[in-house]
Amino acid sequence: MTDVADALALIQRGTHEILLEDELKKKLESGRKLRIKAGFDPTAPDLHLGHSVLLTKMRQFQDLGHQVIFLIGDFTGRIGDPTGKNVTRKPLTEDEVKANAQTYKEQVFKILDPERIEVRFNAEWFSKMSAADMIELAGQTTVARMLERDDFEKRYRSGQSISLHEFLYPLVQGYDSVALEADVELGGTDQKFNLLMGREVQKHFGHEPQVVITMPLLEGLDGVQKMSKSLGNYVGVDDAPGVMFNKLVSMPDSLMWRYFELLSLKGNEEIEELRQRIEVGDNPRDIKMELARELITRYHGEEAAANAHRSAGNQLADGELPEDLPEVDVDFEGAEQAPIAAVLNRSGLANNSAQAKDMLGNGRVKVNGEVVAKDLMLDTGKSYVIQAGKKRYARVSVK
Repeated sequence: MTDVADALALIQRGTHEILLEDELKKKLESGRKLRIKAGFDPTAPDLHLGHSVLLTKMRQFQDLGHQVIFLIGDFTGRIGDPTGKNVTRKPLTEDEVKANAQTYKEQVFKILDPERIEVRFNAEWFSKMSAADMIELAGQTTVARMLERDDFEKRYRSGQSISLHEFLYPLVQGYDSVALEADVELGGTDQKFNLLMGREVQKHFGHEPQVVITMPLLEGLDGVQKMSKSLGNYVGVDDAPGVMFNKLVSMPDSLMWRYFELLSLKGNEEIEELRQRIEVGDNPRDIKMELARELITRYHGEEAAANAHRSAGNQLADGELPEDLPEVDVDFEGAEQAPIAAVLNRSGLANNSAQAKDMLGNGRVKVNGEVVAKDLMLDTGKSYVIQAGKKRYARVSVK
């Protein structure tokens, strides 16, 4: 296991709140493998990077040597989580739950190590629970306590209906932590009430209460509102590699560290090295490309990540060639050599002689991958791969 201080620093990264941090430290110091739980009601199969924030934190726990539990709420999904809703949610059908759950499982294994994960469904225990068991569970809180929830309180005061089964939701989620013997439960900031209810239910059943870790909602590419497909500020996990690349490298510079904190599996030291590169003058775009490659590798594989910028229509990295490299012939009528400036002009890699000389003088011309001098002479009868500036490339046959 990693040193406790280092482990705690990694766990703290990007979190909104840890309740209680002293308890987490004691659990880590025990040296035992902790059970880390996060529950997902399979209500929306169309996932974006905002949904992956919890999964990324779970993967960090995996890498620290702990047991993560990916809980699919096939039972609770039929109730419908009332969090943040101003009307009663329509319960999902069994077929909808199964279809959405399969989509979640396919995506989760792109982040979590499938060899080190426990996938559970909460119908496993709730389908066996008797009416008497449910009444005992319902007795662990009061209506007044439920109305402390902001969403319930607003609905109550405005005269909107609250169904009794919605009051059961936090208790049912809390009992999941009993059934799974959770040491830590992760959730979004909007889940705090439900997560803390888990501590109370665990105490009732004689279990050591779990530590609650809330993760912030990920801002979308606009840097203001939370990531949402309806707002168009999202990066979908099924976006094509080139689309994903373009979205990530085009985000505001002010947003990139937030994304590194919440989405990257790089260690704290690696991210600090990237920060230092910015301080010494590196282009922020290059740092965003690092993140884009990491995330595209996760969802599409290494080859797709290596070629994503090509399919995105972006400038190529040093030493790379576009897949559709144009071929151009230039004729110097029997001469043995040709000036590079004239080759640029005649091949169309420069708009005119003045631009050709300017690019050469500024070191912006490469021949076969090497920056060349403005007085370079090219042998005729040969072909050269020439790059002029950032976006002009050609295989030029000098004749």
